[in-house]
Amino acid sequence: MLRKTTLLTLGLITSLSFVSLAQNEPITVQAESGTIPPADPPVFSTLNESGTQFVRVVADFAATQNPGTASRILSYTVTFPAAGTYELYARVRVGAGGFNDDSFYQANSFGSKSATNSNDWALANGLASAGFTALTAYVEGNGTAGNSTWKWVRISDFTGVRLTVPAGNLTQTFQIGSRENGLDFDKFAFGPVGVRYTVANLDNGQPGTTNPPPPPFTPTGPPIATGKPKTLGGVYSAPQITNFTAYWNQVVPENAGKWGSVEATRDVMNWTELDAAYKLAKDNGYPFRFHVLIWGNQQPSWIENLPPAEQLEEIKEWFAAVAQRYPAIDIVEVVNEPTNDPPNQPGSGGGNYINALGGSGTTGWDWILTSFRLAREYFPKTTKLMLNDYNVEANNANSQRYLTIVNLLKAENLIDAIGMQSHAFSTRFASADALRANLNLFAATGLPIYITEFDIDGATDEIQLQEYQRVFPIFWEHPAVKGISLWGYRPGHWRTAQGAFIAFENGAERPALVWLRDYVQNASLLAITSFTCKYTESTLTGVDFVVGNKDGSYTPGVPPLFINGVTANGQLGTPYTYSFDANQNTLAIQDQATRTTYAVWNFRQACATGPTPTPSGTFAITAVTGVSCTTVTPSQRTVTFTPQYSGLNGQAVTFSVVNESLPTTASGPYTLTLYTDNPTVTLRAEQAGTPGATTYPFNWLAACPSANSRRGAADLESPLSLSVLGNPTLSETVQVEVRRAAGQPVRLQTLNSQGQALSELMINGSSSTQRASLKLGPSTGIYFLKATTSTQQQVIKVLKQ
Repeated sequence: MLRKTTLLTLGLITSLSFVSLAQNEPITVQAESGTIPPADPPVFSTLNESGTQFVRVVADFAATQNPGTASRILSYTVTFPAAGTYELYARVRVGAGGFNDDSFYQANSFGSKSATNSNDWALANGLASAGFTALTAYVEGNGTAGNSTWKWVRISDFTGVRLTVPAGNLTQTFQIGSRENGLDFDKFAFGPVGVRYTVANLDNGQPGTTNPPPPPFTPTGPPIATGKPKTLGGVYSAPQITNFTAYWNQVVPENAGKWGSVEATRDVMNWTELDAAYKLAKDNGYPFRFHVLIWGNQQPSWIENLPPAEQLEEIKEWFAAVAQRYPAIDIVEVVNEPTNDPPNQPGSGGGNYINALGGSGTTGWDWILTSFRLAREYFPKTTKLMLNDYNVEANNANSQRYLTIVNLLKAENLIDAIGMQSHAFSTRFASADALRANLNLFAATGLPIYITEFDIDGATDEIQLQEYQRVFPIFWEHPAVKGISLWGYRPGHWRTAQGAFIAFENGAERPALVWLRDYVQNASLLAITSFTCKYTESTLTGVDFVVGNKDGSYTPGVPPLFINGVTANGQLGTPYTYSFDANQNTLAIQDQATRTTYAVWNFRQACATGPTPTPSGTFAITAVTGVSCTTVTPSQRTVTFTPQYSGLNGQAVTFSVVNESLPTTASGPYTLTLYTDNPTVTLRAEQAGTPGATTYPFNWLAACPSANSRRGAADLESPLSLSVLGNPTLSETVQVEVRRAAGQPVRLQTLNSQGQALSELMINGSSSTQRASLKLGPSTGIYFLKATTSTQQQVIKVLKQ
């Protein structure tokens, strides 16, 4: 875990040539074998200790997500003995700073990379608690070598990057960038995927060992999620269609539905593979998701330089053609990756037609609104319209921006489903709490969520299995998630180099796939969150119970429930009574319409420990009561509230509001000062003696009782207005606009996320509208802009990217 935000990158160049290496011998590169570029003060040093010569990082740089300049990149030209896919190893030593000295960047593929493009780099972090020193230990997975000792680490296990050498081009450029000082590099080694190396092998350049290939396997089906209330889908492409119907029950084309694949030549349509994907879905009764109408990648090149009006006509023709040819599409991705890859660039399939759709416009996202309006026009009401993007699963800044777009679409009833791609690079470093909090954030919109392009890298079976077990249940068990689609499962997967496939070419299943089948087929999505056992004398004759989501929450709801002998229209969170005779032991909770079984509860077993037991694992925040609000400014409220819990065991409860308040064991009520541009906050609680934590999305703005809300003095003034021209921003300087200062002097301040003042400016406030420039800090993240007069105050958030 990284505990400081510093960056260093090294600038060395060396050339190595290998002539007669055995196929599974590691290719070793000495870290100090290049030329150190001049720097004052020094950036790093070449040292020699006890015969070991190495490079030590001795200076820190400002935190970024990339090297920043070419002089901070460590580059090697390496000639490989054969084509293939290789994993990176490094002999490193983490300094006394531990987790402050243990990270660097690896280029995510061979070749010279842009020093300023974050997409070119992958982070190797957490090396302080990793690595191997025992000569016979295999260098794979995490390890436990610790700090201040030389150790081997398979870096690919931490970055998820495997490096591919193509045939006919065996000489490649390899690059790293260092992120923190205090990290020593002795040497790097490249080993073919599938070859295992011990510490002794890597120390001495010896051949590694290989495991025999697993025996062939042919699955018999049915699809893993058959009979489940959610779909588990797969991607349709040539490498992935083998045994498709034995595993997956939802279909999405990988490339066949991209505009550039269908209409590479203007007015010449190639529907062949898309037809096959659609037919597979409809022949088997699987939902079909169309990927994708509008995107900033793999678009036809001929549209890029057409006049905007002509571009718009072509877009309309594209929508109409898809809707007419495939009238029973279940979900259509209208726009893909709006925050990451909009269609605003010429060349490389970038589309360059964003202005034809309205550009940024007044909302900042007018082109998306136009796209969805067209989709509503051309597609039938039975087709759900979806927005899809990545890095929105745990990144709070990206999530908020994505949520803004969702709410704009929702305001016009233009969106029916939210897509989250959830690739390995988005989830690998995200905590379970962060993933759940973001799911709750979007679930609060009332729209269903689909995990659209799920994958987990697997440098080893163990690493992949552990990550599947950590991440997949978070999505699968969340009540707002209605389906998950894997973006490939066999070699030919777009992240084959990272080991993301879960079945081999011969059909043999990796442990993650074996686990996935067992988990999905046996996991319960609902649970009895509270119950009371009823006795006549000493005989159990009935139970009072409440059904909730497995995480202990009750919203958003599932379809009505059928509970035999109790209700045919059951709802989450509603108390029910069940009376039974001596021959009954279990109660099935099913979908009212399909009779799909969500859970089977053995009430006799549950009651065996006493008349009124509290089931373990049901501690949850169930509601918020006692809400009162005071207006501080037109955009700021003081909110007081009290959370309600289920599953209390009498021990201490630690409560916090994510990103708003520190944990406390005080029992409440709690008071926060919040801003109206952040109407939903995430409540979090942990109970001693209960594993894990519970979270709850609280839309405080909707809960504020407007009729009874107390008004602060500032609310009685003519409202001072403060806005920023361009938010989010990439610059350290922002332009702000101040209105209605009522002729009073205005003090403008920039504050960091801790409320500390960074810069200040006075303006006279004599005009009805005035503009000024303010400086932010050098780091990315959230800042606050504050405007103050003698009678009024206004604070707004600014996101620096």
